[in-house]
Amino acid sequence: MSSESHDPQKSEHKPFLFWFGLGSLIWITFLLYAGGFTTSIRAGMAFLDWPLSNGSINPEGWLVNDDMMAEHSHRLLGMVMGLLSIGLCISALATGANRQIRRLSVALVALVITQGLVGGLRVKLDALNLNIDHNLYAQTFAVLHGTLAQIFLCTLVAFVVMNSRSWNDRDAGFKDTPDRRLGSIGLAACATIVLQLVIGAVMRHSYAGLAIPTFPLTPYGTLVPPAFDFQVAIHFAHRVGGVVVTIAILIYVTKIWKDSISRQAIGKSAFALVALLAFQIYLGALVIWTVRNPHVATLHMLNGAFLLSICWMMTLRSLKFRLDPALLSRRVQNTSQEPCDLKSAAQA
Repeated sequence: MSSESHDPQKSEHKPFLFWFGLGSLIWITFLLYAGGFTTSIRAGMAFLDWPLSNGSINPEGWLVNDDMMAEHSHRLLGMVMGLLSIGLCISALATGANRQIRRLSVALVALVITQGLVGGLRVKLDALNLNIDHNLYAQTFAVLHGTLAQIFLCTLVAFVVMNSRSWNDRDAGFKDTPDRRLGSIGLAACATIVLQLVIGAVMRHSYAGLAIPTFPLTPYGTLVPPAFDFQVAIHFAHRVGGVVVTIAILIYVTKIWKDSISRQAIGKSAFALVALLAFQIYLGALVIWTVRNPHVATLHMLNGAFLLSICWMMTLRSLKFRLDPALLSRRVQNTSQEPCDLKSAAQA
């Protein structure tokens, strides 16, 4: 038996893990929308208790009360997401998935448990429960809850990508090694999106979505507000962040398009990324123009998560040659053989 069969990092396509992960990825879309909509209509404290809702898994009247329906649906969807994460972990361990997949599956369980506890603390530490004159504790955990959701999403995307057939074909769609700078530029773009999502979460939970009520200019006809308080500052920071994200994504896409190898492998995804970016800018403007319609505001948040997912997927694929030891050793071997090949060709 060859030594390759004992390689713990050996890629092996497991369709069940891919489809299970993809189904979980679809499920989290509903979970994110439910969480975002709950925040948009300010229904996070529809129930003062946790983990039960009014002391029950099926609280009376939750299907006819909008606030209760939003919050309890979010809790139920989150509970199922936890079960799905445990199922993914058990499946990865039971099917003998490689080390990277097993670690990702364990990370999913750890993150979903942490996410649930943070969501519970957001309720338990609310001013309504603590009887205090500020809500800093609850808002802090609410922002952390939203941020962890994006980290969990990226981990789940990585799980699905690494279980895909293209990834396990060893080349992840690349016929040759892409420009090493491409992965770093992609990571930088992902980082700017994450930071923008965090700023957006702070803005949403500070109820500052209309702190500057006109777009693209302020009511004074200027790009920069003439005066600042916290709400205006965080809202303006979100607008500036949108510009930074746009520049980062355009730089990333331009780099992909200039590299023929990368263009062939992830060029279509780059088009999708730019399309999502344009839609995100439009939705951001629409939030202001519709005076913060809750469905528009929620869709803006959800599309931001899609934007991060696509950018992270593309970045992960471009990092394949660094993450897979077999590909890395093959690249080193090919590089070391180049002088010999050139010498043989010259002698011939």
